Amino acid sequence: MWDRQIPELSQHWRIFRYDLPGHGGAPAHPAAAVTDLADRLLATLDSVGVQRFGYAGCSIGGAVGADLALRHPHRVAALALVAASPRFGTADEFRQRGVIVRSNGLEPIARTSPERWFTPGFAAAQPAIVEWAVQMVRTTDPGCYIASCEALAAFDIRTELPRIGVPTLVLVGAEDKVTGPAEARTLVAGIPDARLALVPGASHLAPVEQPAAVTDLLLMHFSTAWQDTLASIPVPPNPGFAAPFAPVVPVAEITASVDLPDASPTGRADRYERGMKVRREVLGDAHVDAATAASDGFTEDFQDLLTRYAWGEIWSREGLDRRSRSCVSLTAVVASGHLGGLAQHVRAALRNGLTPVEIKEVLLQTAVYCGIPAAGAAFEIAQSVIQEETTPPA
Repeated sequence: MWDRQIPELSQHWRIFRYDLPGHGGAPAHPAAAVTDLADRLLATLDSVGVQRFGYAGCSIGGAVGADLALRHPHRVAALALVAASPRFGTADEFRQRGVIVRSNGLEPIARTSPERWFTPGFAAAQPAIVEWAVQMVRTTDPGCYIASCEALAAFDIRTELPRIGVPTLVLVGAEDKVTGPAEARTLVAGIPDARLALVPGASHLAPVEQPAAVTDLLLMHFSTAWQDTLASIPVPPNPGFAAPFAPVVPVAEITASVDLPDASPTGRADRYERGMKVRREVLGDAHVDAATAASDGFTEDFQDLLTRYAWGEIWSREGLDRRSRSCVSLTAVVASGHLGGLAQHVRAALRNGLTPVEIKEVLLQTAVYCGIPAAGAAFEIAQSVIQEETTPPA
């Protein structure tokens, strides 16, 4: 994506590029949180002796840069956020994309990527680049792609923008329909030392579609406003290259993450917050918002109990993963005959990683132990939900 910026930028700085896990041939070690990606990147930079640096990232790469600036401000000298947003769409949208990939593979996403990433005129004039984009998605590890969707689903720094204290360039394609000018202006309004650059004739992948304009903006940003950037990331002498500074190809893998002990809180308020987080991740924002909006003085205590006990206690336990809990929940709903709640549990199962084939196997198992009529009704409900949830956008 940055190929056409590298020749010019490498005349001024040492350039370090990295691939996301499972992308571009990098080993498939999924990272389901932007903080995990940022921590892995910092560990890799530590291993090659880079302490302070300027950072430019596009889309999810921009999310990683923003996280670095928030949690490790002493490491980031200057920041460029390209096609970025403080929140990428909604959590439901990205988890739905994960369901589609899990059920259909990456082909539907690959086929529709060009229309999200490029303007129609560019796509028509540059078929080779469009094919590159499609192949890039096709060859990504599905598990790592789904993990990236989970990372973006959970990413939301809208309230934290004022804490980004590094000079920031917010660069956006004027025709970007994914994270467009409105999201860019939200970033600029929230980050104290930020300026906006709107690139005409570009959509989401502005570095590819308008390489010269993006290169010029990055050069100006990193070289004129913050002189300490030049001292922070100097290029070491390398007599093996004729040019004074040599570009660096992407590193194949950013360092694997380190599991940290869970410091889960146990208080009533903390159980509610933890439960609400899990409830939204499993059932989706739309369902939870509707349930809470419908509650009143008579039912609000039940909603509180449900959130704290079912989601903050049981669903948050470590003894079973969410896939297993979905299998148990589907079986219990069928066995109890409470099929009115089955649709939401089928949706939850898909979001928790079960495939339609696995859901079918669970329901076949219920036919043996819960009865043919109950399983037959469950199949009818599940079939409708699965068709709705796994059908790729037209």
